[in-house]
Amino acid sequence: MKRRQLAFVFPNRGGKRAGAGRPRIHEHPGLDGPGVPHVKRQEFQSRKAVHVTQRIRPAVGHLRRQGPAQVLLQAFKDAAELGRMRIAHYSIQGNHLHLVVEADDSRALSSGMQGLAIRVARRLNARLRRHGPVFADRYHAHVLDSRREVANAVRYVTGNYRHHAREWLPPHYRDSLATRTDAPLAE
Repeated sequence: MKRRQLAFVFPNRGGKRAGAGRPRIHEHPGLDGPGVPHVKRQEFQSRKAVHVTQRIRPAVGHLRRQGPAQVLLQAFKDAAELGRMRIAHYSIQGNHLHLVVEADDSRALSSGMQGLAIRVARRLNARLRRHGPVFADRYHAHVLDSRREVANAVRYVTGNYRHHAREWLPPHYRDSLATRTDAPLAE
């Protein structure tokens, strides 16, 4: 019995196809709403402060537990030694991180965040005895252009646990997993 080869049908040969390429906005498994859009990030040429937010996948668990929190604090400390960017303030929440970082330019921010993400993912996976991606999406970055914007971002980051807490906190509560440093930030 002789088999006949099937013919391939190419309705559109070459060129851009409808729906091809990386989606600009996509849903994330286990998270509500779209993620960070895949558009070009704001570039800057001189030393600037940047507010960075990065979400964690639900499978990783709660970051404020002692094990994951210690891994994150050590990763922040090691990132400071590399010198690509400086983490001036941070806040560890249950399912996301807030950072106020200083970077010389947008390329330094990008490489610094990439190195931090790799370091955090490897260490968290090892600590939690799991494998796979840790971060749910790209990081979101907002360049802080004025002193007021920097002050507001620092206040927001260091007081972020009060925003997310499901318990009463005293008026002078200080979050142990958020920094308050007196180091100057770039304008």
